[in-house]
Amino acid sequence: ELASPDSIQPICPWRCHGEPGGLRAERSAGSPSRTGLSAIFDACQRPRCLAGANCLKESMTLTQLPGAPHIAYHGSQLWIEGVRLRDLARVHGTPLFVYSKASMLSALAAYQRGFTGRNVQICYAMKANSTLGVLQVFAQAGCGFDIVSGGELQRVLTAGADASKVIFSGVGKTRDEMRQALESGIGCFNVESEAELEVLNEVAQSGARQAPVSIRVNPNVDPKTHPYISTGLKGNKFGIAHERAQATYQRAAALPGLRVVGIDCHIGSQITEEGPYLDAMDRVLDLVDAIEASGISVRHLDFGGGLGINYNGESPPGADTLWSHLLQRLDARGYGNRQLMIEPGRSLVGNAGVCLTEVLYLKPGEQKSFCIVDAAMNDLPRPAMYQAFHQIVPLERQDGALTTYDVVGPVCESGDWIGRDRALHVRPGHHLAVLSAGAYCMSMASNYNSRGRAAEVLVDGTTVHLIRRRETAIDQMQG
Repeated sequence: ELASPDSIQPICPWRCHGEPGGLRAERSAGSPSRTGLSAIFDACQRPRCLAGANCLKESMTLTQLPGAPHIAYHGSQLWIEGVRLRDLARVHGTPLFVYSKASMLSALAAYQRGFTGRNVQICYAMKANSTLGVLQVFAQAGCGFDIVSGGELQRVLTAGADASKVIFSGVGKTRDEMRQALESGIGCFNVESEAELEVLNEVAQSGARQAPVSIRVNPNVDPKTHPYISTGLKGNKFGIAHERAQATYQRAAALPGLRVVGIDCHIGSQITEEGPYLDAMDRVLDLVDAIEASGISVRHLDFGGGLGINYNGESPPGADTLWSHLLQRLDARGYGNRQLMIEPGRSLVGNAGVCLTEVLYLKPGEQKSFCIVDAAMNDLPRPAMYQAFHQIVPLERQDGALTTYDVVGPVCESGDWIGRDRALHVRPGHHLAVLSAGAYCMSMASNYNSRGRAAEVLVDGTTVHLIRRRETAIDQMQG
């Protein structure tokens, strides 16, 4: 049985010596009153709490946690929406991925605010997290989807997506995948090479169809991100070189199996500045000027996704702020009335998810001390693959001396680490939360070392949905 939100005792999240002037959050049947909590937080922004106590403002404050306010401490306990995470670990076991529906919809709402009054299709880039329960949240919210494989197409259709709102990206589409997408009636193929253009034309003609296409242009703009997730430079495998784009459009317009509908550009992921977006937009619009001057109509403009999130103090612009500025540039260039497409992924789900893990052993060493947990690189591949940082916090804060550990998993690889040099007060049996685990974690999970993939739950207020059961060894061995 999960704890009721009525049991929350929302005192100052910075653990002041006293409660702030009797300001307790009012509670309803649903969850703690936002108004009441806000009053507490506002009070604690002052030099002293209303109660007159010295505010400690420890390092793990609620406002500093990625995922706040949907993932937050109430007293000493870490909660996701109206559910205590410690209870989820007890009921469902660990490793366990937990997602906040409210967080996803709040992130989506920021984009929707930015596009008020515009003709825009938001297509969730499902490679970030392709779990069916997550896809259903966005399908029910009216989103389209950006896919990169036939398997992803099957997933979004199973989740209830409208095929006409699906965009098919990716550099290696097979003939079978093209055929499958055409028969499903997807909205657009983002073509990434001149060779792909010819093959798609053949496949479409063989089925007496016409494929709607946009050309993905590589604008040679540096997104200032990790090289593995940079996609808009000349040295990257994605898209067609800016210098070849106009000739490619002319070829596409001449092929009978194709129908040119748009232009596409996606320069990378975990972008935290506006500048690269503005540079890429200008280069794309310069191309549109030239393409349309040659008599080819470009109906929609697709500017991809890539907006970053806060993992460790990064401060990317809000989606609404970013697009307010981009739309000003678009209006100034005379393209404000065009249909727009965008493909956000990480920014919609990244901070909506956490991975819960149990501490198995503490292993002191001469050079390093290790906190060995039951989650591993097969569950959370980003640190091993990208040297990525995730905050790691306890499900229950306790007083005590901090020790610096490398947090590592059981996989037989020295690269199996979750976090380096983390100051923790833990012992075996304690539970930790790896934050910002909603994107590129479960979707990249594997069975390395024959480890089963983790269970996943979706939290909606005080309701918990098991959206993927834990994988067993028998599941892995089925033919």
